[in-house]
Amino acid sequence: LMNAAVAQGVEPAQIAQHCDSVSLCFSKGLGAPCGAVLAGDEQFISEAWRLRKLLGGGMRQAGVLAAAARFGLQRAGTTLHRDHNNARRFAEGVHALDSPLWSINLAAVETNIVMVNVQGAWPSPAELCDRLQAVSEEEVAETGQAVSVLLLPWSARTVRAVWHRNISARDTELARRKLEFVARKFQE
Repeated sequence: LMNAAVAQGVEPAQIAQHCDSVSLCFSKGLGAPCGAVLAGDEQFISEAWRLRKLLGGGMRQAGVLAAAARFGLQRAGTTLHRDHNNARRFAEGVHALDSPLWSINLAAVETNIVMVNVQGAWPSPAELCDRLQAVSEEEVAETGQAVSVLLLPWSARTVRAVWHRNISARDTELARRKLEFVARKFQE
């Protein structure tokens, strides 16, 4: 919700106005250590409270966590916009590599998520993710860096990359270079 609101330049309420219920996680992009909110009509919230109690959920003295969530919300525009820019830079950099191993639809990169379409029978998304995560002596010797990139095999032919507040512009460039290194090794 917050990424969509920042990307569209609107308030979250404008996006959620037609929804019966909304949940918002304060961790990940907003940077709180944990926490979420749930909104809906009175009956929905009453049932959610009942189920939370039934399942043993709940915290006492959660003010410190609430303060972290508030801090994240106050800075959401700046933080999420930076994440979107890093994701865009990564997508453009990977697209510019013009590798036969993958493609990226740049028009689909609107927020902090980049979907990389893996082409051909090899490598599979899982193999590509394994190679991006692994660090070899050869990589260190060639690049002078040991970089491990964590991406998620999303489907049979797609890998998902997501940016959050702890990934810098430098980290983004290192990830692009790692993908370039891995592509070169696959092609050799």
